[in-house]
Amino acid sequence: MTWSILADSSCDLPSGAFRASNLHFATVPLKIIVGSTEYVDNDDLNVNTMLAQMKNYSGPSSSACPAPEEWAREFRKSDYTIVVTMTSALSGTYNSAVVAKDIVQEEFPDKKIHVIDSHTTAGGMVLILRKAEELISEGADFETVAKQTEAYSRNLFLLFALGSYGNLIKNGRMSRVAGILATTLGIRAVASNTPEGEIKILLKPRGEEKAITQMVELMGKLKDMVGQPVVISHCNNPNGAQRLKDLISHVYLTTKITILQTRGLTSFYTENGGLLVGF
Repeated sequence: MTWSILADSSCDLPSGAFRASNLHFATVPLKIIVGSTEYVDNDDLNVNTMLAQMKNYSGPSSSACPAPEEWAREFRKSDYTIVVTMTSALSGTYNSAVVAKDIVQEEFPDKKIHVIDSHTTAGGMVLILRKAEELISEGADFETVAKQTEAYSRNLFLLFALGSYGNLIKNGRMSRVAGILATTLGIRAVASNTPEGEIKILLKPRGEEKAITQMVELMGKLKDMVGQPVVISHCNNPNGAQRLKDLISHVYLTTKITILQTRGLTSFYTENGGLLVGF
């Protein structure tokens, strides 16, 4: 039997992230629309070009989830498929994948497909995908992989600090006055995902160093972090990501830390300087 593990492109992984000979991995891209330009969030996207146009464009930008047929093309490739999508609270990506599952299973009743609403994005999704890959490599059957991966996903958290408020202001999700004030004061709001996959502002530290320190402190309050795997994503902020990694390693004695550059969708939301940590 052949296996696929799939995700939408908000996981920040490139297409070659998993290389087991018996396992197909792919990301199904979201799209980012800036003015009259549509950017496809795949390996070929130049994120800096997209961010520059967003900054220079006076109007709001938007994102679009993959169509069901984009998912269905991937679902048809393997006998068994585990799918991880970004939180359904903020995107229609999960619903699109479920529609595609129904379409493909009508065509091929013997195919098994399990779609997981991660209730998170970025590094949280990476950890879920790695769990699925681990179970598959151990020879677990489909039902076991689906059940245990789903259960694992419910014990993960995501913290993030935005790099800029410009996109929120342009899209009407933050007042211009509040955005200018937050920028002037150097406020790096620290937010998390809720169990329902929504966004909750937890802290409003001034400056990146305080944001990093408070993110690491919060991690230990949310979960026993000793030895736990962590995935950090950054939007053009490798120094901040390294400082975050070093502090996590020092405080929680874990060496299982991966740093990734954000792809299009997460760059769209966090903007330059943004930091996300899944654990």
